[in-house]
Amino acid sequence: MLDFTKYKEAESVFRFFEEISKIPRGSTNTKKIADYLVKFANERGLVCHRDEKDNVIIKKPATKGKEGAPTVIIQGHTDMVIDKTAECKADLENEGLSLYIDGDFLKARGTTLGGDDGIFVAYALALLDSSDIEHPNIEALFTSDEEIGLIGASAVDQSLLDGRMLINIDSDLEGIFTVGCAGGMRTDTHIDVKFDVKEDKLCEISLSGLSGGHSGTEIDKGHVNAIKALSSALLSVSDARLAYIRGGNADNAIPRSCEVSIATALSESEIKTLLEKEISRLCKAEEPDALLTVKVAGKGLVTSVEKTREILEFIEKIPSGVIEMSKDIENLPETSANLGVIKSGKDFIDLCVSIRSSVDSSKKRVKEELKALAEKNSYSFSFRGEYPAWEYKKDSRLRDTMCKVYRELYQKEPLVITIHAGLECGIFTGKIKDIDCVSIGPDNFDIHTPEERLSLSSSVRVWEYLKEVLKKI
Repeated sequence: MLDFTKYKEAESVFRFFEEISKIPRGSTNTKKIADYLVKFANERGLVCHRDEKDNVIIKKPATKGKEGAPTVIIQGHTDMVIDKTAECKADLENEGLSLYIDGDFLKARGTTLGGDDGIFVAYALALLDSSDIEHPNIEALFTSDEEIGLIGASAVDQSLLDGRMLINIDSDLEGIFTVGCAGGMRTDTHIDVKFDVKEDKLCEISLSGLSGGHSGTEIDKGHVNAIKALSSALLSVSDARLAYIRGGNADNAIPRSCEVSIATALSESEIKTLLEKEISRLCKAEEPDALLTVKVAGKGLVTSVEKTREILEFIEKIPSGVIEMSKDIENLPETSANLGVIKSGKDFIDLCVSIRSSVDSSKKRVKEELKALAEKNSYSFSFRGEYPAWEYKKDSRLRDTMCKVYRELYQKEPLVITIHAGLECGIFTGKIKDIDCVSIGPDNFDIHTPEERLSLSSSVRVWEYLKEVLKKI
């Protein structure tokens, strides 16, 4: 067990975080965390609902004197983005995380931490478990598979919820209240490829060490997409014949690495010299830690030069990064795309792109552009997980109350914003009439990467703030 005694005000929160971190809970692997939540509720005699998507609702009655206050939904997601360093051997489909404390930060060894959104789960459990926190009727809504398209939120049966105030705890900077977000969707492209020519010498090429990051909140930071960069660089190898390609771990994370295997008449040193020049041009100063490795390794099956070039040119043409900035809100991306995952198999290559936009027509325009690119080459194209934008609510009792409490506690104004990332509030504002939502959270940095780190002191302050909000509603 880790030593959280320094943070005694929120020690119960961190104990629950430590406990849930023992449970594998990557996206699509949420059964065990849902089992845990149901058991938790049953042991405490709390009303609990679970659906086939592993969404869980746990209800706790108001404390004495708060019975007449509005019911509050506190909400977040149980799944996390799975990523790890090249050296890490952890099996995150079946193993928990290895947590450690580094100064003020909670981290995981070699992997993502899952503070996004494990800190919500820990807050909710500590609240539901408490006997000394003043609060109105609470509905804790734990949704699944948020990271791959807000899938759980889309399936929630809203008739099970009485609350019309929803505090989403899935933001990553303290003191920032999110009150609107972009909509989005995922697109999938399937390429049939014949890897049917035997080669006795293949060259394995890897680009790694890039910054990566969240494809919504960090899409405007200039982080280079490893899949796009390596594919573009390979166009300089005129006789390249592809054996395999893989890169990225999640469509909502900017890819930090990409690997390919090719056959070519060039020597190992010639390829490296050629590609290093291209990678230097493509990455420039934005990615000082970019690492290119080239080595000859074994034999295998490859496709033709023509097919290889067709695929690489297709990847190069895929829209990437910020496509359009907002005309109304300074420094806010309006529309973006992220090629997050590519993988090849015996006779195929699959690609997944995440599209985000606060303008529905722009989102659809990018989808149609991707569709046209795919169909031009007779590739299969589909889309999924579409979710709406969360529009700013002019009159918000919840926002006004939360801002007032923040001013009273900290003698300063919170920053009220809309963001380019997708939040489940967009789903709920579309499903539940007149619902009032605000999203908050503690400082959590480099989310969706193995460098993710959650500030313990910030988590304490947000916990104290959340309790005060529930007291004042």
